[in-house]
Amino acid sequence: MDFAFPIRIYWEDTDAGGIVFYANYLKFFERARTEWLRSLGLEQQKLREQTGGMFVVTQAQVDYHRPARLDDQLLVTARLQASGRASLTIRQQALLQSAADGPQLLSEASIRIGWVDGASMRPQRIPISLLEQLS
Repeated sequence: MDFAFPIRIYWEDTDAGGIVFYANYLKFFERARTEWLRSLGLEQQKLREQTGGMFVVTQAQVDYHRPARLDDQLLVTARLQASGRASLTIRQQALLQSAADGPQLLSEASIRIGWVDGASMRPQRIPISLLEQLS
């Protein structure tokens, strides 16, 4: 099941044309991933303090289908798509909440996050206990 995080669109999210600036979807996806981890009992700062490691985005593929506008209410989802020894692939969507037609897909992404040592920024294996919590 996908984790869903609600987001409302504010002035600061829009461009001169009154639609959400494309790069802001990456911010929305980041917030949803962070809240997804938090819902699993995994706070990123605590992970770094306890393990010395942290997640970093290593790849993002984003498709844009429809624009979001000022005051729109979105649901931004996160779902573990694949896991490896040192990275995870998260499937994400930004959906417009619409009472009449049901949720409408605005944007979708495949985000790859790697596990690195927080001091050296070198890739490391994701701790087994962390992988178990994510599965």
